[in-house]
Amino acid sequence: MKFFMGPHIWDETVEDIVAAGHERVDDLSQADVFVFTSSNPEDFPDKLPDNIQFVQHCFTGVEGLIDAGLITEDGIPWANTAGAFATPVAEMGLMLLLAQAHRQKEVTRAASFDVAGHADRTQQWLYSNLHRGKKKLVIFGAGGIGKEFIRLIEPFDMEVIAVNRSGREVEGADQTVKMADADALWETADIVVLVLPLTAETEGIVDAEKLTAMKDSAILVNIGRGKLINTDDLVEALKNDEIAGAALEVTDPEPLPDDHPLWAMDNCTISPHIGASFRVARLHVGKTAAANMDAFERGEEMPTQVDPSAGY
Repeated sequence: MKFFMGPHIWDETVEDIVAAGHERVDDLSQADVFVFTSSNPEDFPDKLPDNIQFVQHCFTGVEGLIDAGLITEDGIPWANTAGAFATPVAEMGLMLLLAQAHRQKEVTRAASFDVAGHADRTQQWLYSNLHRGKKKLVIFGAGGIGKEFIRLIEPFDMEVIAVNRSGREVEGADQTVKMADADALWETADIVVLVLPLTAETEGIVDAEKLTAMKDSAILVNIGRGKLINTDDLVEALKNDEIAGAALEVTDPEPLPDDHPLWAMDNCTISPHIGASFRVARLHVGKTAAANMDAFERGEEMPTQVDPSAGY
């Protein structure tokens, strides 16, 4: 297929798509596919020419595009990059979990060994020896990123429970639970990892009620979407030691204001949404885009085709 890329040209992505047998053109009116390299709806053309058969979005989250009316039930198909960034985002999640568990923010902010005693008393270990039993990790959202995260934490020998919509078994998890049956897990988890898409059902899924239900020793990790968590409720939970800590790759609002209280909290470790930045994305998008083009040419549903009604 012929593809046009814009508003930015990602050379690595172009190289991967061309290597798969597709052709890049410089004129949108000559293309079959528009590869959209922005996360900002304002960068999208006012009107696509009729020759464009589908749009390949170069990021995973599409809620902003749906809200802007660009992705609709009766419009042309869109594909996102679900699963393409599994490796870098899962690595970021593991880093954040370990950093918060071992109180690295507290020690770094103190810039002194004087906090060693408190840091040691409050740090946690993922492996089982110290606490004489396996820790329970519950991961909400077991798609590409979730599965890769499960693979990365395998050496720590934790009990892993995956939560998805269907309850279909997830490789590497000790148990898989349907989202509709997951309420009791908040009370028993030692670590909760969020990798859910943002939809009407998942927005604010972590609120004061869930945070109160969690163990005061639990750690919350968000590598999904910022709005999965009610930020004000999280601030109060951390302030009152209702949970042991939070580790956030994404936040709400985003960017998080410089004076936001989460920055000053020792029990909250933050990364500024760089697990799948533009620099990282351009290294992974090409293969996903090419697979979607191949499927479209065969008359099949694209592997990462967006369902506007579902929101992802």
